[in-house]
Amino acid sequence: MLSVTIKYKDKKYTYPKGINLLDISKDFQKDFSEKIIIAIVNGTITELNQTIFNNSTVEFYDVNSYFGNKVYESGLLFILIKAFKDVFNSRILVEHSIDKGLYIKSDIKITDSKIEKIKERMDELIEKDLPIDKLLINRKEAIKYYQKLNDKDKVDILKYNTNTNINLYKLDNTFDYFFNNLPISTGYITKYKIDIINENSFALSFPSIYSSGNISYKHHEKLFNAFNEHSEYCKRIGINSICDLNLKVTDGTINDYIFLAESYQNGLLLNVAYKISKNKNIKIVLISGPSSSGKTTTSKKLQLYLKQFGLVPKTMSIDDYFVDREKTPKKEDGSYDFESIKAIKLDLFNKDLSKLLNGEKVKMPTYNFALGKGEYRSEATSLGENDILIIEGLHALNDELTSSIDRKLKFKIYLSPLAVLNLDNHNRMKTSDIRLLRRIVRDNRTRGYNARDVINAWASVREGEEKNVFPFQDDADIIFNTALFYEMGVLKVYVEPLLYMIEEDEECYKFAIRLLNILKNILPIPSDYIPKDSILREFIGNGYFE
Repeated sequence: MLSVTIKYKDKKYTYPKGINLLDISKDFQKDFSEKIIIAIVNGTITELNQTIFNNSTVEFYDVNSYFGNKVYESGLLFILIKAFKDVFNSRILVEHSIDKGLYIKSDIKITDSKIEKIKERMDELIEKDLPIDKLLINRKEAIKYYQKLNDKDKVDILKYNTNTNINLYKLDNTFDYFFNNLPISTGYITKYKIDIINENSFALSFPSIYSSGNISYKHHEKLFNAFNEHSEYCKRIGINSICDLNLKVTDGTINDYIFLAESYQNGLLLNVAYKISKNKNIKIVLISGPSSSGKTTTSKKLQLYLKQFGLVPKTMSIDDYFVDREKTPKKEDGSYDFESIKAIKLDLFNKDLSKLLNGEKVKMPTYNFALGKGEYRSEATSLGENDILIIEGLHALNDELTSSIDRKLKFKIYLSPLAVLNLDNHNRMKTSDIRLLRRIVRDNRTRGYNARDVINAWASVREGEEKNVFPFQDDADIIFNTALFYEMGVLKVYVEPLLYMIEEDEECYKFAIRLLNILKNILPIPSDYIPKDSILREFIGNGYFE
């Protein structure tokens, strides 16, 4: 009997030639807490029904992994799409992420009884463990199919795909186009939750790699409103999806829309500055947000806007209050945890803040990163009558950082690039993907890191955000969206060459391919007309605040 050698976790195993991944995975299921849902074969994400005819290196993933979680999300979404079609002959629209799930709109009025019917149908589909088949279809035939269904979103996005053939997924009598892989059957979907938000929308929650298997939905009203406000703005100017953005590139009007995006965002920030200036109690502005949200540019631009209203901004750096390096808390692996709030001299930070607010002069520390020790500046700092402190950093919204300061003296701003433009009605753009692309471009330009360095560190960055940033967003006085709806086309120009530098045998190759597959649907946008004060300049360079 002919055989193949499978390398899994640096060990080699022999199997009959032509065996499928599902049968191989059964030998390693004991290594996972949940069902193996997807495999990666020689660096390529592969469904479990794929047969193996050559010696291969194989990795397996369950829902608790990044890649397994994406597959689970897409499979659950396909089942939801099918249920809405079967029960109400209606469609859904995936808008954006929300808490640990998806915000979804429907073309029918949502009620408790209707949701119960949808869940009954979903559970039935899951219980039957129906196959989800991956079909190779001629792209032009797929376009004709979606034209008959009057599904404009699918027709438009497929027009920007240059492949002769594309993959469609089939569940019973329902076909759909996904940019992610799907599980091989409905039985892999075991947990989900639906929470009604309003009469035409709901949240679809599912296991997250950060939720330890628990499924719960927490509504973040301010974040939700920030998403919706930006979405409504984009719709007002006729930008409903990536396809609409592509159209502005092809018809030569994209520069007009760059101007619209920038002026809209500047107007929102100017309103924030005005709001702060009208409240005489505010003495400290605290700014935080996840990585690559544009905190530096937003902070500096806000300082200029505050001056316009007669205030004198002064900055205070949290980094200058780091404990001496040998006193830094450590992670489980023994490495320093510089992101822990315990890595900051909280008592000294609060003591100096209180003195400044009381009109006293304070000798501020500065941190010598080369020596890993704090030092003191020779000159003292004080606050005048119209002075206002700007504090920007990872822990800025955590009240533990400023525990001695009365809440009425503080104004908290949470920043994040909230993505509202999707590829089509079922394939969303992730906010975290935008932040990652921003970071790859910036870190390559300013720190000499390549794409693999940034991608390999991303899981740790995300873990820190989940612990130190996201839990405090609801305490913000305002959520400021730093996304620019046109930016993916600009980032594409800078980031694609960096992603293509990653070799097939590298661990992060599969991550790079996923990003490249998204970017290929977006037309490039030159940066010539991007203003010098744009948040995007913080990442691509040549900005006013550098």
